Amino acid sequence: MLVPVLAKAQQDSIHYIPDTVATDADYKYVIDLTKKPDAIKAVWLGAIFPGAGQMYNRSFWKLPIVYGAFMGCGYAISWTSNRYLSYKTAYLDLYNDIQAGTVTEDDSKTYIAVLPDGYTLDAVGGQNTWQNTLKNQQSIYRRYRDYSILATVVVYALSLIDAYVDAQLFDYDISPDLSINLEPQINYDPQYKQSAELKLAIQF
Repeated sequence: MLVPVLAKAQQDSIHYIPDTVATDADYKYVIDLTKKPDAIKAVWLGAIFPGAGQMYNRSFWKLPIVYGAFMGCGYAISWTSNRYLSYKTAYLDLYNDIQAGTVTEDDSKTYIAVLPDGYTLDAVGGQNTWQNTLKNQQSIYRRYRDYSILATVVVYALSLIDAYVDAQLFDYDISPDLSINLEPQINYDPQYKQSAELKLAIQF
């Protein structure tokens, strides 16, 4: 997302027209600037509706990446939030029952429901140990939930940055004349005389 390129869907505004000076086999690379997306508009659209900036830039191939990232973050927030609330409720229920002296092994109790399969309170170290475990677990999943929310904010910001940069680079020259050549050359040095070298030439 941080390396925007011109997608195939953008090629309706890119034309190859014959060069009147060159031969018929040569072509001039031309971009219709009237169809260039507005970078600020792309950002605003993406801010209002995630992915709209990519659609405005006609980078449709990026939509699965954007929405996939948002769906992953949404699932992470939902799952960690549910786990956090489960352990928080179990901790409070166990704390209240310990204070009242009414702790039981009834499966309807939330602190029993979150026990690993086949385990009892005695198997996990007793009431106080399990109470500390529940407290630690709710802290862990609360932190994971916060990380998931932060990741969602980062994905949202990256989608806006991508929309802006993609629109700005719309008219970046990607001429097919770009080539890389590897060729030998002779270099003359006053001290060592002539020497043979291999040159890597990049032609724009």
